[in-house]
Amino acid sequence: MQPGCYTALITPFNPAGELDQEGLEQLIDFQIENDITGILATGTTGESPTFKWKEHDHVIAQVAKLAKDKCIRIAGTGSNNTIEALEAAGRAAKEGVDAVLMVDPYYNGPSSLEIRREYYEVIAKAYPDVAIIPYIIPGRTGSQMLPQDLAILAKNFSNISCVKEATGNLENMKLTRKFCGNNFKIFSGDDALIYDIMTDPEIKACGSISVMSNIIPKFMAQMALLLNQGDVDGAGKIHTAIKPLLDLVVVNTQEESEFGPVYCRARNPLPLKTLMQLLGMPGGPCRSPLGKMTQKGFHVLLDTAKTVQAKNPEIFEPIALFFNVDIEERLNNKEFQEDLWYNY
Repeated sequence: MQPGCYTALITPFNPAGELDQEGLEQLIDFQIENDITGILATGTTGESPTFKWKEHDHVIAQVAKLAKDKCIRIAGTGSNNTIEALEAAGRAAKEGVDAVLMVDPYYNGPSSLEIRREYYEVIAKAYPDVAIIPYIIPGRTGSQMLPQDLAILAKNFSNISCVKEATGNLENMKLTRKFCGNNFKIFSGDDALIYDIMTDPEIKACGSISVMSNIIPKFMAQMALLLNQGDVDGAGKIHTAIKPLLDLVVVNTQEESEFGPVYCRARNPLPLKTLMQLLGMPGGPCRSPLGKMTQKGFHVLLDTAKTVQAKNPEIFEPIALFFNVDIEERLNNKEFQEDLWYNY
């Protein structure tokens, strides 16, 4: 895996919730045209938890084929069932992907030791020629492989040489760097922290597996490139311009129900796909049980996009050119906001 920015690609659906094949091809081409380092298919952002395995394998095959020789291709093949993960990794390997992303097992709650021995080691041994990227995100999985066990994996398996770090815990990341060594690659799995952990001398992340690069791949890739080249000032200018968008991966609002106030959290990929629909990109709705943002949450997203467009119109320009849309019209014509939110 080379340093840089990888896009955790959304899966575009039509209104019936089926794969939008043409939209998928357009999104892949958009990423490649804007110099993305690589594309991750069927991750959390791609709504893999809602897939049947046949769909899962099909999307991976499409990304593997359409992005071949154009960028690095990663397949999300993790599970809370080791046998399922093993089989999925094997099918992805047959499609010729460059790496597989393995999320820590979710819900059933294995310890860090169990995750290492009964999950990652099994798959690393089975596919020694496939790069394996552990994905550490305890906020979604309820479990976590710790830096100590990650370091053991890195020491014993040459095909485990990087991690997608989405703990949000800087101390955890510092331990990963300390135990895994300077040659081990840390990729940010949290858009809001990319700049910080790439410039932190105790973490030294080398890039990201990003959500918002679905929309702004050119600038996300440029920022990672500049940081890896040591141009902190140049990267900082980009970061300042795009930071409001990076903070939209999760949108929190306080809503009023008939029984009183309610805390509402719109999580990835809901804000992202809502923004993509607003901007005129392929995406479509999320699959249930994800639904729509609240009206208040939607306006947080809309106001942020309008602010970015007013201050830095170059950020959305690649979208306008590639998808032939008028960004100002998309952001200001209420016709394009219909059905993108619902009341509590």
